[in-house]
Amino acid sequence: MNKITIAIDGFSSTGKSTVAKQIAKHLGYVYVDSGAMYRAITYFAMQNGIIGENYFKVEDLIAQLPNVNLHFEFNKQLGFAEVYLNGINIEKEIRTLEVSRFVSKVATVSQVREQLVKQQKKLGQNKGVVMDGRDIGTVVFPDAELKIFMVASAEKRATRRYKELLARGDKVSYEDVLKNVEERDFTDTNRKDSPLVKAHDAIEIDNSDLTLEEQFNRVLELVNTTLAENK
Repeated sequence: MNKITIAIDGFSSTGKSTVAKQIAKHLGYVYVDSGAMYRAITYFAMQNGIIGENYFKVEDLIAQLPNVNLHFEFNKQLGFAEVYLNGINIEKEIRTLEVSRFVSKVATVSQVREQLVKQQKKLGQNKGVVMDGRDIGTVVFPDAELKIFMVASAEKRATRRYKELLARGDKVSYEDVLKNVEERDFTDTNRKDSPLVKAHDAIEIDNSDLTLEEQFNRVLELVNTTLAENK
């Protein structure tokens, strides 16, 4: 059977990663969380005093990029690949609200995007990959056979993220999470380099009121149709 490339883009906390993992597992495809790569570089910047509440030393980050080594390792118990920064598993560390506050700023740096896009293109060169992010269907894989664009209301997305953070044991307020979601939406859609936009041939899915099962089934239907068309 011919393999295809599946690009899933959309706003933060729209469930991109969740459905991408499900589809990749169902198909036996490689799953790549491009957002984790940007979060990892953001975490690196935070740990090295490059970014904080009132500062962002962009030139310092650019100079340090050669020292950032990222890779993914599949965790059988979790059922997905975790991200490693310079040999250290930082999957948990990059999912905090603190990292979320800065990741969109880091993602605006052209040199960061250039380095990560090269890695992402290499990961998908043999097809059979499901990748989610902000510019997968527009920049990383403009020729992907299936492009999906996920949307949901800011309030619904903030509620999901808030519950996830509470379940992890993080102490956060719903108001702070909603503010973060709205700020990331603005930054992602207004950056000069590869802004978040829907690819002209992407299929939009609004999952504001969909269950995880309904979302998976809708995406799987699109996948099966695309596979049939590309035999």
